[in-house]
Amino acid sequence: MNPATDTPPSLTVVATEAIRQRILAGEWADGSQLRQEALSRELGMSRVPIREALRQLEAEGLVNIIENKGAVVAQLSLPEIVELLRVRVLLECDVLLEAIPRQTSADIAEAEALLARFEVALREQDISTWGILNAQFHLALYRAAGRSQTMAIIEQLHNRTDRYTRMQILLTGFNERAHHEHSQLLTYCRQKDAISAAAFLRQHILHAEEALEAWYRSQALTQQGKRRKKSATSTD
Repeated sequence: MNPATDTPPSLTVVATEAIRQRILAGEWADGSQLRQEALSRELGMSRVPIREALRQLEAEGLVNIIENKGAVVAQLSLPEIVELLRVRVLLECDVLLEAIPRQTSADIAEAEALLARFEVALREQDISTWGILNAQFHLALYRAAGRSQTMAIIEQLHNRTDRYTRMQILLTGFNERAHHEHSQLLTYCRQKDAISAAAFLRQHILHAEEALEAWYRSQALTQQGKRRKKSATSTD
C-alpha cells in the first residue's frame, strides 16, 4: 500500500470540494447564506471541517465570511468580473505560448475528449456541467507548460468567474460560438501555432467579457424601465 496515494481525503477536503461544486453548479445564488449547522447535517460531518472548508473557499474567493452573519456565497460586480477576465487573458495567453511546443498527442487527445463532452453538455443544456468542462478543457491545453503555481491561480480564476461565464453562455445564446471557438483553439494547438493560438485565446476570453457587459447593460436598462413605469403608475 502506498500511503501517498491510498490515504483517504480528510473531512475538510471532502467538505470543501462538495461545497465548491455546489457553488459552481449554481445551487446557491450570489449572496446566499451558508449555514454551518445545515451543511453539517447535509454532509454528515461535524461543524469543524465545515468551518475549515468555508475558510478555504473564502481564500479562493467563492465565499465571504461576514461578521455577525457568517458565510455567504461571494458576489462580484461587473467591474470585478471584467478585471478577473483580463487577469485570465494575461496568464492564460502566456502559459499557452509555453505549453504548445511541449504538448503531446496525449494532451491533445485529452482536450479533444473534453471538448466532445462540452459539446454534449451544451446540446443538452446541462448548465451545471458547462463551467467545469470549460475549465478542464483550458487547463488540459496549459498543463504541458509545467507551471504548477500559475495553473493553480488560473484554476482559481476559472472558479471565481465560472458562474458568470455559464450565465453568459446561457443568456446570450453564446453556446454555438463557444464550441466553435474552442474547436479553433484546439486546431491551432494541433498545428503547433503558438502565436495564433495565444492571439485567438485572448479574443476568446474578451468575447466572453463583451457578452457579459452587454447582458449587464440590458439588465440595467430593463430595471430602469421598470422603475420608471412603477414611478409613473404611482403618480397617476
